[in-house]
Amino acid sequence: MLKATKVRIYPTPEQTVFLNRQFGAVRMVWNKALAIKTHYYKVREQNLSPRKDLKPLLVTAKKSRKYSWLKEADSIALQQSVINLDKAFQNFFNPKLEARFPRFKSKHGKQSSYHCMSVAVGENWVKVPKCKPIKARIHREITGTVKSITLTKTPTGKFYASVLAEDDMSEARQITELQSSRIVGVDVGLTDIAITSTGVKTGNPRFIKNAQRNLKRKQKALSRCKKGSKGRVKARLLVAKAHERVAFARNDFQHKLSRQLIDENQAVIVETLKVKNMLKNHCLARSIADAGWHSLVIKLDYKAKQAGKHLVKIDQWFASSKTCSCCDRKQEEMPLNIRSWTCECGYVADRDINAAINVKKQGILKLKAEGLSVSADGGKRKSSTVLVAA
Repeated sequence: MLKATKVRIYPTPEQTVFLNRQFGAVRMVWNKALAIKTHYYKVREQNLSPRKDLKPLLVTAKKSRKYSWLKEADSIALQQSVINLDKAFQNFFNPKLEARFPRFKSKHGKQSSYHCMSVAVGENWVKVPKCKPIKARIHREITGTVKSITLTKTPTGKFYASVLAEDDMSEARQITELQSSRIVGVDVGLTDIAITSTGVKTGNPRFIKNAQRNLKRKQKALSRCKKGSKGRVKARLLVAKAHERVAFARNDFQHKLSRQLIDENQAVIVETLKVKNMLKNHCLARSIADAGWHSLVIKLDYKAKQAGKHLVKIDQWFASSKTCSCCDRKQEEMPLNIRSWTCECGYVADRDINAAINVKKQGILKLKAEGLSVSADGGKRKSSTVLVAA
């Protein structure tokens, strides 16, 4: 089974120079390949394939005087950059993914470099081609054969290594017999980030809103700095660190919440939301982006697969909030300002909990349609013989 572990690395000044050159070479290959492909399409109306047409140009470029410095970089990393560009175009032309057109990479953003040959991991170091072992903080044991190492540099200047290793352990066997009591429906929101069908509400920490005052002050200081000055470089670093703290806090919160939901249940049912369309609402766009619903679902997805459990995604058009979870009667309208309502059957529904219960019901139907066994809360009903008087 393949498993990735992200560790912090601490390169020496000489190694930092090498890594920056490596990132620069990978970035240059991406930008050059993207420029050539777009130019040929606009001028000559030719659709070049990054793998077949652009990848061979790397060999020619290394032989030239202008790009001979590319020989200092890992050749596999440069080839992988072209492969990544090919994947980016495939995602862009895939209507299901709704990916944006590939953009040119800047040296001020996140940098990455992929290595799969001559890589190794020790007790407190990692090794990549053409570089001495780099000091690393290995916070957990990495077992199995190391397949690849992806180096990254954040906008704050921190270096990380994502180690992909393959061990002899087989993937967890998926649970085929489920209990209804161990299936939970989850409705996401803004006031509460997650509301479960059991009535548990997890509050939204609102990381950006809490850090907004600090971010506003530092961004204002950045805008006042002269472009190209050392003061602007320092101010940009302070803004990047503030955003990094917000991202780390949100990531930590989502990891803990997703781990709790997966550990306590055999199946988790969630709604599939079109966050991109919801962000068009300018009144709620910042709050929706801060909530990070999509990244939470991604964490639930891979953790469920690792544990052999199920994550079921319900269609976004399912009327979970309008439908009564008691009698299944659908209401005509349900504005956002209505947080609780009374059905004609007499059931008093909390909007979010009612939606989570409906999500759970719909998820159970999908699980049964896939051929899985879902028993009632009391377990499987045993057959019995009833004596009837003659």
